[in-house]
Amino acid sequence: MIIGLTGSIASGKSTVAKMLKEYGLPIVDADVVARLVVEPGSPTLKKIAEAFGQEVLTEKGEMNRTKVGELIFHDETKRKTLNNIIHPAIRAEMLRQKEEHLANGAKTVIMDIPLLFESKLQHFVDKILVVTVSEDTQLKRLMDRNQLSEEDALVRIRSQLPLSEKEQGADAVIYNNGSIDESRNQLEVILRQWHVID
Repeated sequence: MIIGLTGSIASGKSTVAKMLKEYGLPIVDADVVARLVVEPGSPTLKKIAEAFGQEVLTEKGEMNRTKVGELIFHDETKRKTLNNIIHPAIRAEMLRQKEEHLANGAKTVIMDIPLLFESKLQHFVDKILVVTVSEDTQLKRLMDRNQLSEEDALVRIRSQLPLSEKEQGADAVIYNNGSIDESRNQLEVILRQWHVID
């Protein structure tokens, strides 16, 4: 079974990912893959440099994230160009890792995809597990964690689909407003229901 793990910024998805790891379940992490596909010398990074010029590379040949950010921030066309280069590479690598885990005998693979719904990747997975929190908790955690003003935190939260919408698309939801143990207990119940653990 392929389980898609998702949530929103400051919802506690990373905490739940750690718990899944403790069960020995292999995890394909979209954020890790996103960094992997643009490593120095990678075909993806070459394509980015071809599209945007050598100034998007640092002296070490790494992607200059600040520079790329500046280029695409106010330019929708450039942002689309970048996404059209990076997204297929990320998807291909995630599928490759998933197949590798299955070939190595894994019965269940977790695909940790923060923007699962936004990127319309529901077809990648058999079940969707959404980690959610109340809006107040999400706002407070994000402000505390990233030292943001309420205004800046709200901008980041609103750049993603509302958690309430993600909950509707989920096969199961973990409500992460309480303690870590409460979240762990919810996860255990779901994994039993899905026959991932006995």
